[in-house]
Amino acid sequence: MAAAAASRRRAWLAALLLLVALFSSSRSEEEAASSSTLQSLLKRLNKPPLATFQSPDGDIIDCVHISSQPAFDNPLLKNHKIQMRPSIHPSGMYGEATRPITQIWNQNGEKCPDNTVPIRRTKEEDIMRATSVTAYGKKMHGSIPKPLDRPHSHLGAVTDGHHYGVAYATGDANYYGTKVTINVWQPTTSPGDFSLAQLWITAGSYANNDLNTIEAGWQVYPYLYGDDNTRLFIYWTRDAYNTTGCYNLACSGFVQTNQQIVIGGTLSPVSTYGGTQYILDYLVWKDPASGNWWMQIGGNYVGYWPSSIFTLLQTGVADTVEWGGEVYSPQINTPMGSGHFPEEGFGKAAYIRTIQVVDSSNTLKAPNGVGLIAPLPNCYNIISGSSTNNWGTYIYFGGPGCPQNSQIEVM
Repeated sequence: MAAAAASRRRAWLAALLLLVALFSSSRSEEEAASSSTLQSLLKRLNKPPLATFQSPDGDIIDCVHISSQPAFDNPLLKNHKIQMRPSIHPSGMYGEATRPITQIWNQNGEKCPDNTVPIRRTKEEDIMRATSVTAYGKKMHGSIPKPLDRPHSHLGAVTDGHHYGVAYATGDANYYGTKVTINVWQPTTSPGDFSLAQLWITAGSYANNDLNTIEAGWQVYPYLYGDDNTRLFIYWTRDAYNTTGCYNLACSGFVQTNQQIVIGGTLSPVSTYGGTQYILDYLVWKDPASGNWWMQIGGNYVGYWPSSIFTLLQTGVADTVEWGGEVYSPQINTPMGSGHFPEEGFGKAAYIRTIQVVDSSNTLKAPNGVGLIAPLPNCYNIISGSSTNNWGTYIYFGGPGCPQNSQIEVM
């Protein structure tokens, strides 16, 4: 019996060792595949530079030939001819002269050589912070901004971690773009959270999975960038964030033409509470001739979203335009904007002013009306107004979040 028991133990041990070996082999293969995918993504994102700058904030800025930028990895842009300038600029603008954009990397006037564009180099650690290699630079489906022109669907933001103080244009059926002046801040975020201010241009819906969006603004997002700097960002999708779209240039789509502005680059300086206020002008509109959606920031043409990467925004126009703040904060403790409520006003609360929309005649005008969305007004709120001076239509938005154990009122 002793011999039989020993034989069974040897058989059991052999089986266990075989399982361990198989598991280790499988894990090694998975790790090798993941490493290969990561390196492939890095190679796709980081094109061979013709010049390189080391930014004081730790970024590496590569000057990539304009025809080699990541946009042209998109099969929809095969044989795409680069449009260096829009065919026409919207007319009817009001407000004071635009202010130039300032970024850390070129604070001494640096810019890339002719025929190149500056691209923030993606590092291995940037991708490793994502939940997976394929998720890098994307919004997580199921915890994403809701169509902001449909207030009732927005109540889901209370449970999915996304919270808003947002205004939307009313009174028109079609929008060809928007121009705004956005107040720039540097809110302190909790680990894994983000805080931003932006514009949205959208068509379609989540219900049909055909939501097209164009988004631009500033954000503080340590999970994406590895620091708490305020950074310029863009985003797009054409299928409700399911398989397309990304932040900045993490996927192929946006065509950059500017040789001095870095998408995803740090903005400096930023506003201080009770002190100097800093702002940036954003203009996004559909070029009537090419159909491409151009972006201008601080008076500079930055580049465009080619019409071919969209569905509804390819041949059609937007049915909704929005502006305001968003945080991702499951604990509802990350500040939005300045971290102070809009009622505190200028110098203390974040604002977006000189709000205009582009109509079918390629003319900028004040929106016919403005609707407001703030599902948690005692955590994050928004107010609107209008004036006859260069502020035009404006909003103040933001808040500190909700302290733990405070009563949360859902509107």
